[in-house]
Amino acid sequence: MRLYQTTIAFLFLFLSATAQKKLKPVGDLINIRQPGWQLVKAMVDTAKNKVEILPRNADQAREALFKTQVTTSSPMGAIVYMTGGLLVDNGWIRILGSGSAKLKRTLPGWNEGKTAVKFGDKPAFYLVADDAVGGFFALNGGGLGPGPGKIYYLAPDDLVWEPLDLTYTDFLHFCFSSNLNDFYAGQRWADWRKEVDTLAGDKVYNFVPPLWSKQGKAIDKNMRMPVPVQEQYSFNMDMRRSMGIYTGK
Repeated sequence: MRLYQTTIAFLFLFLSATAQKKLKPVGDLINIRQPGWQLVKAMVDTAKNKVEILPRNADQAREALFKTQVTTSSPMGAIVYMTGGLLVDNGWIRILGSGSAKLKRTLPGWNEGKTAVKFGDKPAFYLVADDAVGGFFALNGGGLGPGPGKIYYLAPDDLVWEPLDLTYTDFLHFCFSSNLNDFYAGQRWADWRKEVDTLAGDKVYNFVPPLWSKQGKAIDKNMRMPVPVQEQYSFNMDMRRSMGIYTGK
């Protein structure tokens, strides 16, 4: 219950701050008495899946925290302030932080122009992570469906936002310790680990035929090539519009 309340609290802080445009200075967002990083680090230390903590740039981390407007007592704020991001399962899942050489995108920078037109807008959802096959994880701000404050997944095999019924903290546990082979059944090919290990954090695989097509369900038979994650996200959004399943930004 405490973890759930913490997640809802920082979500409320974020939405309230952006909606009212009364932004807190970065010093007010750094909580040294109740650091959320202790919780995140404990989860990483006991993780069943490989988790790589990317180094941060201190100045960049402060800027990203200010733009995220989330306290470091929360897991999200802690990851933004303490890390350049997290790579899970050889980089299959990328959890956004304040940017690093292996994952140059920052959490607020990646969301600008996607979930909000400009910094300070109230988002319908907030992108927090993505994966090597072009799936995107977002915190629901009310624009994706029921369950504000819960994680949704834009699945590459149907381009539908699926509710995972996970808070952000629950999502971290899912990434670190769940059986990801089960979640990604049918979307991992032979030798995927070796390929993904060298995939840049700003790229994902684009498949031909697309995974959402009838012909694209046999993952080992598809052609695939790395493309910029921005290009894949835009493509997914365009296809959702053309299919008539578009919601949110």
